[in-house]
Amino acid sequence: MAEQDESSTQADVLSARAGHLDVLRALFPFVWLADRPDLKLRVVLAFLALIVSKIVTVAVPLAYKIAVDWLTDNATGTQAVALSPLSLAAIPAMMIIAYGMGRVMMVAFAQIRDVFFVKVGQNAVRALANRTFQQLHHLSLRFHLERRTGGLSRVIDRGIKAVELIIRMAILNTIPTIVEVGMIAGMVSWFFGWDFLIIIGVTLVLYIWFTFQASEWRIAIRRDWNDADTDASSKAVDSLLNYETVKYFGNEGLELRRYDSAMAKYEDAAVRTFYSLGVLNAGQALIFFTGLTVCMYLAAQGVVAGELTIGDFVMVNALLIQLFQPLNFMGMVYREIKQGLVDLETMFALLGQQPEILDSPDAKPLKVSKAHLEFKNVSFSYDPERQILKDVSFDVPAGKMVAIVGPSGGGKSTISRILFRFYDVSSGAVLIDGQDLRDVTQQSLRAAIGMVPQDTVLFNDTIAYNIQYGAPDASQEELRDAAKLAQIHDFIMELPEQYETMVGERGLKLSGGEKQRVAIARTILKSPPILMLDEATSALDSYTEKEIQASLERVAKDRTTLVIAHRLSTVVHADNIIVLEKGRIVEQGTHASLLELDGLYAGMWNRQREADEAREKLATALEHDEPRDSEPRHARGVEAVE
Repeated sequence: MAEQDESSTQADVLSARAGHLDVLRALFPFVWLADRPDLKLRVVLAFLALIVSKIVTVAVPLAYKIAVDWLTDNATGTQAVALSPLSLAAIPAMMIIAYGMGRVMMVAFAQIRDVFFVKVGQNAVRALANRTFQQLHHLSLRFHLERRTGGLSRVIDRGIKAVELIIRMAILNTIPTIVEVGMIAGMVSWFFGWDFLIIIGVTLVLYIWFTFQASEWRIAIRRDWNDADTDASSKAVDSLLNYETVKYFGNEGLELRRYDSAMAKYEDAAVRTFYSLGVLNAGQALIFFTGLTVCMYLAAQGVVAGELTIGDFVMVNALLIQLFQPLNFMGMVYREIKQGLVDLETMFALLGQQPEILDSPDAKPLKVSKAHLEFKNVSFSYDPERQILKDVSFDVPAGKMVAIVGPSGGGKSTISRILFRFYDVSSGAVLIDGQDLRDVTQQSLRAAIGMVPQDTVLFNDTIAYNIQYGAPDASQEELRDAAKLAQIHDFIMELPEQYETMVGERGLKLSGGEKQRVAIARTILKSPPILMLDEATSALDSYTEKEIQASLERVAKDRTTLVIAHRLSTVVHADNIIVLEKGRIVEQGTHASLLELDGLYAGMWNRQREADEAREKLATALEHDEPRDSEPRHARGVEAVE
């Protein structure tokens, strides 16, 4: 099942499937809401409308029988002596009108049921969608890092679509259909005797047995279909999110082959699904109409023997045809409920998934006075076999800047995740003003920290929305002041739509420097006492880096600031520089003292300085190199670079 694991299927998304009964029990509170008496009333009225509809449905064949008997007797002259011609015409006419009215009422009360229930169903869909969305944000970072967004969103989408279907069929149709079957069985036994009832009973048992067996077979196929659908969706979303990477390497053909492979599985599962549906429908029809034929044969014999009337013959046919509709509906209800439960079971198990990081029962809001940050003997590992941080201890005094540098893979970014409490430390403690992060609420902790990441991802909305995300209640004036401090206001005002300019998916319509400035403005608007800069300028060119660095220094002024740096030139003015290697602190001090130490930091500094000097020499050479003959200057520059 490696493919199933790769595609982030339902079994991969969650550790266990919720049982069908558990799903139905979990679904019931979304329909029968304790604090919504108006919706409870709608459920009751919908039930009443449906019951009336079923009573009318069963009564219609009786009116049909009476009309046929009166017409038959009138045609043979049996009732001609006893009744006047007016009565002979009026009575069957009344029965025919009653038959027509009954048919209309069947449809009318079914529509009344839908009118009453539609708000209940849609409210349940909305409530469950909101609960699921909220749960996804409550789940820990590890959960999301191990899942594919496309596959997860597809599972949720199918689950939400199944909600209304299951609510309608399980609650409003199953019980009334059972009542209808019972009423028809009672009428058959009353009018035609036990032999008819036995035939109908045997037909019913065979029909239900076959329906359930075939539906279980189809459920396994449906799971394969869902898994293939999830796999295809995951690959499509993953490929489109990495559109530029696909183009860089010219791998459109590879992506198409991967997607086609997933769609081939989807095609096969879809074909098997519809094939199995044909088998199910044909088998149901064979069983039921065999029983109907036997009953019609017995009824015909009764008419010939004079024990039954022509109306009885017509009535038994109408009743059994009437019985076929709810039976066929019950088969469809069972299939749809089972298939809906397959879609829903994963989503309800998702709702039962416990976040890895939880607030302690007695957690209190973080109280920040000095914003003094401490790491005390912190050790951490993502899994037991790979320890990332090993007994790390350092202080970030109030209002000071401390930088963390070191080779890649040393655990620098892990420190930022621990600070935001995306993970809990394996041992040791992280304190803010003496308060252990595990003893305060996550919401208050994250409200006290501002983050400017290396790779700023923006919402596909306006620039104003993305800046105001730092403080949704901020005024327009405060928003513009933050943009000015981040040195992006002038750029925004030059755009045709200014602050209402859409930034595109993940902010791709903006350059790296522009996205970073938006992130800085967002953090300025949040105005946190603690600032976290995670390699915020490492992906920028030298000119943009200097401008962004100036903005960051203004933001960091008088704030406790922890900087994770790749380019050492950005942290030379830090109050303390911590050198992290293989999860341990190997050096720390000021820039000058670390250079004097002539250790790992000094080596990194010298290598970066040599690389910068080489780039500057190359740029100078390209700038001052005069073109020879008539060769264009830019052409020679490109050749030199190549």
